[in-house]
Amino acid sequence: MPNLPSGKLNALNPPLLITRHIILLTFLLCSPLLAAEHWTYLDNGKVRLGVNLSAGACVGWFSHSHSSENLLNAYDVGRYLQQSYYGDQDGSDWNGKPWRYNPVQGGSWKNEPAVVIESSEEKDQLYAKIHPRHWATGELIKEVTLEQWLRLEGGLARLKFKMTYSGEKEHKAYHQELPALFVKPALETLVYVDAEQKLTRRQPGFPNEMIRFSETWLAWVNAKNSGLGLFFPHAKEATCYRVRQGNQGDVSYAAPLQTFALKPGLVFEYEAILAIGTVEQIRTVFKKLSAQ
Repeated sequence: MPNLPSGKLNALNPPLLITRHIILLTFLLCSPLLAAEHWTYLDNGKVRLGVNLSAGACVGWFSHSHSSENLLNAYDVGRYLQQSYYGDQDGSDWNGKPWRYNPVQGGSWKNEPAVVIESSEEKDQLYAKIHPRHWATGELIKEVTLEQWLRLEGGLARLKFKMTYSGEKEHKAYHQELPALFVKPALETLVYVDAEQKLTRRQPGFPNEMIRFSETWLAWVNAKNSGLGLFFPHAKEATCYRVRQGNQGDVSYAAPLQTFALKPGLVFEYEAILAIGTVEQIRTVFKKLSAQ
């Protein structure tokens, strides 16, 4: 689930992080078959990007053009590449665990989907507006509106996200995932340039670990040094982990972070970019973007 607690939330509720994916996987495996999904794709002959309109229009597919090898992880509505935000504890309960205000683009932990208010598609571009659901309660959160503008540009996917909060409550500041990124388990090594400007390769543990950057990108790669990169000029730190269970619960996760509070009238926007290739290719592309 992309909205696993990051940094500060882990310190407040460490058991949530340890059990969340395991319990969600068990719930899904024991549940009836889900309703048919509604996917739509952009493909410009170089890369292919897909969103699931049955899961809050979340980004759940990224690959080379016409490829059957998806680099993202969309096993349940909590994964994908998507928006999720955190507020104060609100008395909600997630499978027996105290939870907090948590609007999630894909839906709730019981696979109640978020509501896509509006969507449109043009050549190499896709737009969607969504009301998210509270991860724990499943309540439709109409005081939060999520928007996304997705477009393909050569071998890149450019992603613009926007969150508008019209609620009356002013929450405390928390780490926010911008965005949450889940990739297929075969991409097991996280690569980034650390705060000391050293190119670092590691396989994170579980639960979450914090990392900091001197270059605003990261990549998840396989044993052949190839995979998916994420560029995020808005963040200098991230949370990450990798789960190894030998089943469909296996996942690699990372999320660039900023710390801010949900306040009445807040409008927050940011952009991120996806690229495919070797570490060297991804870093070269992202360094050029940084220089623009």
